[in-house]
Amino acid sequence: MPLLLMSFFRTRTTAFGLLLAVALLPACQRAAYQAQATLPPITARPVDKTQPEDAKMAAEIAPYRQRVTEQMSAVLGTAPVALTKNAGESPLGNFVADLQRERAAVALHQPIDLAVMTNGGLRTAFPAGPITLGSVFELMPFENKLVVLDAPGPVVQQLFDYSARVKMPISGAIYTVSPDGKATDIHIGGQPFNPARVYAIAISDYLAGGGDNLLFFKPLTQRDTGVLLRQAIADKITSLTAQGKPIEARVEGRVK
Repeated sequence: MPLLLMSFFRTRTTAFGLLLAVALLPACQRAAYQAQATLPPITARPVDKTQPEDAKMAAEIAPYRQRVTEQMSAVLGTAPVALTKNAGESPLGNFVADLQRERAAVALHQPIDLAVMTNGGLRTAFPAGPITLGSVFELMPFENKLVVLDAPGPVVQQLFDYSARVKMPISGAIYTVSPDGKATDIHIGGQPFNPARVYAIAISDYLAGGGDNLLFFKPLTQRDTGVLLRQAIADKITSLTAQGKPIEARVEGRVK
């Protein structure tokens, strides 16, 4: 047989043998591995009052819990009457907006024209009686910073038009809501609103970033005061108490 033909048959035979071995290989192995569940049938346990307390963990937590309880229970001041919040102008809304403007002016060493606090930004009210640090955390549970925006006249007009729809007061200003729901007769710092001016506005970084649909503020640069809004509230109450003053505010007719 010619050498080339013999080489061809040897190659074919070898290939056939390899194919046959591969075909028979699974039959020589044990059955494919089947995963077996090893987890308990119940993998989620709700944690509630029926769950027994872990004594070791409770002992670890106890000193921290006591410290937090003491801090949150510390009385910062006293309100003779409740500082309530509601739609439109409210004592609590005026109180917080005013202290924002005051604190921002101190932090940045310049007068601040306006301050804004929406009703939704205040999570509760201050009831009559002692006001604790815990009360301030309930009012302002967020880590919002107090910032200042330098707003040109057209943006300030948008702010007042937004405010007029819900009759929201703005610290440092008085305005009238027209029959068609527009802001008119705007006075800022006792002076007529000047659309050609730039006004400094104290506000939380959340609202400055467009929160509560204040989208017209988003393009403006925020100047950080380095103060958390919650801390500014606590400091104001502490300061009034140190001066022997009660914690109080009232509706003043900022929106007509």
